[in-house]
Amino acid sequence: MPRPRLCRRVCVAPGVTYFKPAGIRMVDLEESVLPVDEFEAVRLKDLEGLDQKTAAKRMNISQPTFHRTILSARRKIAEAIVNGKAIKIEGGVFKMAGVRRFRCYVCAHEWGIPHGTGRPQECPECKSRIIHGARNEA
Repeated sequence: MPRPRLCRRVCVAPGVTYFKPAGIRMVDLEESVLPVDEFEAVRLKDLEGLDQKTAAKRMNISQPTFHRTILSARRKIAEAIVNGKAIKIEGGVFKMAGVRRFRCYVCAHEWGIPHGTGRPQECPECKSRIIHGARNEA
């Protein structure tokens, strides 16, 4: 019996969950399902450009598990592109990362970033470097 899958940490939920080739009706399309954890692996490795060790740490999984996850995601994406399938992002074993709150001393702007993404260097509004952690509201 295989071990149960550990819950993967996902920092950013997909804004769009369905992609389809142009010019093909929905009823005529096959779908390739990409779990949210595989979406996150692609986002961290290919969009953010992180190395596998760092990306695995952000997702709270081992580097070999991350490697298998990214290979599976890329295979599904390639199959969809080559064979004209739709890509549906859903499911998977994951937990959304909590949000860390920050506040700017200069302009009082407050914002949140996911856990595991590092401390911001400056305020996104006024670019001041005088920022501090703010309490999360429950």
